[in-house]
Amino acid sequence: MSRIAKNPIAVPKGVDISVASGQIAVKGPLGSIATDVNPTVELVREGEHLTCKALGNSRQANAMSGTMRALVANMVTGVTKGFERKLTLVGVGYRAQAQGDKLNLSLGFSHPVVLQMPKGIKVVTPTQTEVLVSGVDRQLVGQVAAKIRDARPPEPYKGKGVRYADEVVVLKETKKK
Repeated sequence: MSRIAKNPIAVPKGVDISVASGQIAVKGPLGSIATDVNPTVELVREGEHLTCKALGNSRQANAMSGTMRALVANMVTGVTKGFERKLTLVGVGYRAQAQGDKLNLSLGFSHPVVLQMPKGIKVVTPTQTEVLVSGVDRQLVGQVAAKIRDARPPEPYKGKGVRYADEVVVLKETKKK
């Protein structure tokens, strides 16, 4: 059995988990999220804990039991605490402004970059050079943050661009005469 799948998932109060017809749905105070359950994995509810067990002894079932455990644990964390990614804009004149479900970025191009946020993702700009992406789906939060970063990734000589708050950009040395 997968080492990760051996650990049970603690289900906190206020979180409702339902498994039906190959799908698992998790509801909590911040929202709800659902995903498909792999047919080689069985989800068993034991009181306040949920465990993932592999059906059969195949390597695939063993691997998928750990994967499903991680996915369901992220779903439970998402509906209770939520996930958040922070990005910073580095560069003269680089600005961000959230307007409803759209994010307007001024990144030194001749035109503004407008990104439409998917359903379930909230974008906040505490300052003009900071962007906070939050939501209940960990994968979607990371995907949206990566899409924002792709609008202008940090360049290696001055470090200008959109970067994650915890990202370290190693600067290259310029050419010497």
